Amino acid sequence: MFGISKEQVATLPVVSFPGRTILVDNAADLRSAVAWLSKQPMVGFDTETRPSFKKGCLHKPSLMQLSTQEECFLIRLNHTGLTQPLIDFLQNEEILKIGLSVNDDFRCLHRIAPFEPQGFVELQDFVKKYDIADNSLQKIYAIIFDGRISKAQRLTNWEADHLTDAQQAYAALDAWACMKIYNYLLSGQFDPDKCTYILPPVEEPK
Repeated sequence: MFGISKEQVATLPVVSFPGRTILVDNAADLRSAVAWLSKQPMVGFDTETRPSFKKGCLHKPSLMQLSTQEECFLIRLNHTGLTQPLIDFLQNEEILKIGLSVNDDFRCLHRIAPFEPQGFVELQDFVKKYDIADNSLQKIYAIIFDGRISKAQRLTNWEADHLTDAQQAYAALDAWACMKIYNYLLSGQFDPDKCTYILPPVEEPK
């Protein structure tokens, strides 16, 4: 089994999203974005929610990220809502949507509107086929690509009037990384014999 410690992750070089980010904050642009994304066979998927530091206070998701290899659409849900074209996209089983902890995303999105997700791949389950024990995107990416996804922006305000360049880059990276991991593993490029992040064997109780 493959796994990596926080200390090992911290020594790796930081990676960045190599493509273009496109902010979507109104219904017209959202329709155009969904129309374009609906022609793609696969996208990376993620959401961001404004952090709450008060017990029992739950915010609705602020952002949905849908990424191809070259572009990531950052849909500002706190501006657009979960519109019917976007719901139709999330329910389209013919378009693969690769995400991590997607059930958590669905629960949060259901605070905005009900829908029946179709065509989703749960990356945490998928990587188990390749003997990868870790569940976090940061650790899975590190094991496969020897790079570190920085989490410095995770607890920032995703409902701010203007998202900073750092926020946009962070949000796009997570969605893109999900798709990159899936494609890399599916293509057979991951060589277990060359992976150095091996968990020690568990001793059987005597």
